[in-house]
Amino acid sequence: MARHRKKPRRLVADGRVYLWTLRHGHHVPEGGPATGCRQVLTLYPQPAGTGGPLRIVFADGPGRYVPGGFPMGSGDVGYVRGGSLNLHEPGAVRALLDAASARGLGPDERRAVEVDGWPLLEAVTATAAEDVGPSDP
Repeated sequence: MARHRKKPRRLVADGRVYLWTLRHGHHVPEGGPATGCRQVLTLYPQPAGTGGPLRIVFADGPGRYVPGGFPMGSGDVGYVRGGSLNLHEPGAVRALLDAASARGLGPDERRAVEVDGWPLLEAVTATAAEDVGPSDP
């Protein structure tokens, strides 16, 4: 049976359980057309009440892509000339959570915390490049 796309997914990191969702949205100025695509990855510490949600926001901008679907995947975010992630992949979500935690951001806050995802994406893709290392001659 297929997973419902809006149902929160479960992630366990360092012994802590999270539910996470990914949403695509737009800024809609009063009386104007929708602009400003963004992907919002939200992690909810479990059980409820043990910490506030962490919202990692990827807003479109020059040199960045935040597509909402065709021809690219709905969860893809990245730089036109650089790193990218698919936010539907649990490994990408875990890497972003780890990068946020390393910066002191995260689930220990009692209130919702919203952070810019682009610096976290840079940290994650830089770490991945280091792990791969230079190619063999």
